[in-house]
Amino acid sequence: MELQWFPGHMAKTRRLLKENIKLVDVVIELVDARLPLSSRNPEIDKIVGNKPRIVVLNKSDMADGDTNKKWISWFRSKGISAVEINSLSGQGLKSIDKELEKVLAEKFKRDEARGMLRHAIKMMVVGIPNVGKSSFINKLSGRAATKTGNRPGVTQTKQWIRIAGKYELLDTPGILWPKFEDKEVAKRIAFTGGIKDEIMDIEELAFYLIDYLKNNYPENLAERYKLEDGFEEIESYELLELIGRKRGCIVSGGNVDMLRVSNLVLDDFRSAKIGNISLEAPIK
Repeated sequence: MELQWFPGHMAKTRRLLKENIKLVDVVIELVDARLPLSSRNPEIDKIVGNKPRIVVLNKSDMADGDTNKKWISWFRSKGISAVEINSLSGQGLKSIDKELEKVLAEKFKRDEARGMLRHAIKMMVVGIPNVGKSSFINKLSGRAATKTGNRPGVTQTKQWIRIAGKYELLDTPGILWPKFEDKEVAKRIAFTGGIKDEIMDIEELAFYLIDYLKNNYPENLAERYKLEDGFEEIESYELLELIGRKRGCIVSGGNVDMLRVSNLVLDDFRSAKIGNISLEAPIK
């Protein structure tokens, strides 16, 4: 599962970030709460530098709640402000206001000492494809300010968005590194739909997902697919086949339609029907 995927508009975005970072007061970096490290672009740290930043763990309602808290603590231990939100429901959005006051406190003091009036906070919103940036901005602004979609790469141009004089948001397209050096990172992002399914081996992807769930969230797997005790001893591919039979994914001859059941399992995971699942936990 070695991938090299770097569309032209993403290369353009990297240039936009470097050119526009000086225009904003703070960077809002959205990550997927289910995989906070894997859904970060490794170049972001270099581009952002010492600019104030808040890491927003989006889709927190789909991740393991206990693991979310561990990630918040982990980021803060690295000196990075972090909050967890659900951009669809708006849960946690108010916490961003509090964090903005904290990370920009020194700037506000400097401006006040110079006799400068407080202006709308200029923010740059960044994140790799499919972490929910457009939904986040729409919820924050209370209107459909940007084009949204459930596939990677929907946002493709830079745009400023004004929000009631309180914020000025600089939205940019999602960016993804040109090569996945770590195959585990590629798999995790693919599990969530952050890589287009058209370029993936869906059956292989579902096999890896079943293997992960079997070893880390067996109770969720058993409950969703009505699996009997001892299913953990079944090989992951056979388990995927068993789920296919239980769900009626049968073709002529009584064989399991592996592509159909693979898509079924991936869809169940992506819609959180299997439960609140985190794909990685912080390492101390």
